[in-house]
Amino acid sequence: MNSRAAVFIDNGYFSKVLKKDHDEARVDFGKFSDNICKGCERFRTYFYDCPPYQSAIPTLDERQRTAEADKFHYSLNRLPRFEVRLGRLQKTNSVPQFVQKGVDVLLSVDLVRLSWSNKIDKAILVTGDSDFVPAVAAAKDAGVIVEMQYSPTQAYSDELFQICDDRFKITKELIKDSLMHR
Repeated sequence: MNSRAAVFIDNGYFSKVLKKDHDEARVDFGKFSDNICKGCERFRTYFYDCPPYQSAIPTLDERQRTAEADKFHYSLNRLPRFEVRLGRLQKTNSVPQFVQKGVDVLLSVDLVRLSWSNKIDKAILVTGDSDFVPAVAAAKDAGVIVEMQYSPTQAYSDELFQICDDRFKITKELIKDSLMHR
């Protein structure tokens, strides 16, 4: 029997990796997910993101960014065995900046739920955030092998790196093999 793997992509992290390490490569996320499953059956890919911020009365720019994000998320949801999970962006009061809300919790809940329901044998995380350490520990307690896909040039948590069973660099070859066809 083939092992079943779930892929968990934190788009906040992965988009930085693509932008800074891979010249903003346009990745086919289905192909990327299958490539990192390395011989396991891909149960499903979960893609975590936030729609762009919109003010109470959205500007034209805000509406355009939202329309583009909606189109992107819609195209991802149409991929086989793919599910988009959306948090929200919150504007901070002190400095005009935005923070993601809910994304880490969504990923953690999905990871723990799938692990303890015996739906998966392996969890493949594309993230670098230490907030996931307790969820990874819980998944491992359920007998799931947890793998981390990371970029050495982007910030990632040493604690997350250490707790994961396996760690693989997001290489130029992996991205090249996962590009969209034009």
